[in-house]
Amino acid sequence: MVVLAATTGGALGAPAAAEGEAPPGQVDFPTHCPAPQEAGLPPADGPTTARITVDNPTPQVGDTVTVTYQVVRTPAVNPVGGELPADVLTPTGRILLAGAQSGEVTVVGAKRNDPVPAGATLPAVTMTGTFTVTAPGETTLAPGDYTLHTGHLLDLDTLCTADAASTAPVSARLTATALPTANLRSVFLGAAQGRPGAKVEVTAAGFPPGAVVTVAGRAGAAETADRVSATADERGTALVELPVTDRATTAVIAYEGAAWSARQGSGPAAYTVVDAAAAPPAPTVRKVTATVEPGVLGMTQTGEDITLGAVPYGDGGAAPGRIGTVTVTDARGGQAGWSLIGKVTDFTGPGGIRIPGASLSWTPTCVAAAGSRSVCTAGSAGVVGPEGALLASTPDAPLVAGTFTIDATVTLRVPPYTPPGAYTAVLTLTLS
Repeated sequence: MVVLAATTGGALGAPAAAEGEAPPGQVDFPTHCPAPQEAGLPPADGPTTARITVDNPTPQVGDTVTVTYQVVRTPAVNPVGGELPADVLTPTGRILLAGAQSGEVTVVGAKRNDPVPAGATLPAVTMTGTFTVTAPGETTLAPGDYTLHTGHLLDLDTLCTADAASTAPVSARLTATALPTANLRSVFLGAAQGRPGAKVEVTAAGFPPGAVVTVAGRAGAAETADRVSATADERGTALVELPVTDRATTAVIAYEGAAWSARQGSGPAAYTVVDAAAAPPAPTVRKVTATVEPGVLGMTQTGEDITLGAVPYGDGGAAPGRIGTVTVTDARGGQAGWSLIGKVTDFTGPGGIRIPGASLSWTPTCVAAAGSRSVCTAGSAGVVGPEGALLASTPDAPLVAGTFTIDATVTLRVPPYTPPGAYTAVLTLTLS
């Protein structure tokens, strides 16, 4: 399989090595390098010294590996009649793959060289390329044929191939590993606890169909004596009942093979062995006390002054109005009821003229709010006067409490030909 190459810069010299010692992976193989037909030169035969290196000798399947092919020495010579200028030599080549993965990789080098005298051998070159790892295992890399292209005066290609009677030796190796696979094995328990000897329903799922599945108890990292086996059905599921007799068991696992492993095992699923002799703890009893504190009896009234309607001079008549809403709140929590009494003074007008307080009458109303524990009784309709009248009340009861809304319409009887002007009295409400 041909893989597209990547073009990178190449070094002109051989890699450094100890004196008298070849660098790792450096190999020699006999090559045949016919000169371009246009050069009119005889073929150049001799050894090629080459070295292949990889950037990752232990890749995973799917990784991209960069390979470098260095021709340290070649028998090929300058194909032009005179000096070959600098930076006119472009190398290309092939690396042969064998073993776990076969095929070849195309490599390319940069156009970079020092001047080459007429008749001299061509310089060392470096070529690079990439390929994708497709199979796990060991793959060998051996140098293949290479072409030295010169672009001076004429475009000339010198192709160097391994001698027909030999093949290039292996120069590099890599060992690829397969991608890790997800472990879908799992274990589910019908109960999370039980007494010693209780049988626990266990479902082991995600195993290969037909696999022998071992279901066992575990205490920490060690297995306990609790163990059963079953064969996974066509869905990869095994259903078993596991008698848990070992009090040390704290979990249940499932696996295939001789022993549990992270790749072939599932779980653990937590399980607790409950001691039958252990009695439940005695209940704790505590007395809870809360105190409800009594409140007060009070009232509020909407507005401050009461303004009655006007009456025409001469005719006299009724001046209507309302006393304004009174709210009584009883939060004492006792048995005593309450009464709300109203008294009114005489009305005083211009020049000290008076209208008797007994001329004012009312019609009371009283409503108990929702949740109140008492009823509210409105006073009778009639004269208020200085002696006073009952506006509203609540009788004594085992528990008297609540909020009560009280109001009254009022009427002042004005005598005929009462002198014009404003007449004022004082209404006093007393809650007791």
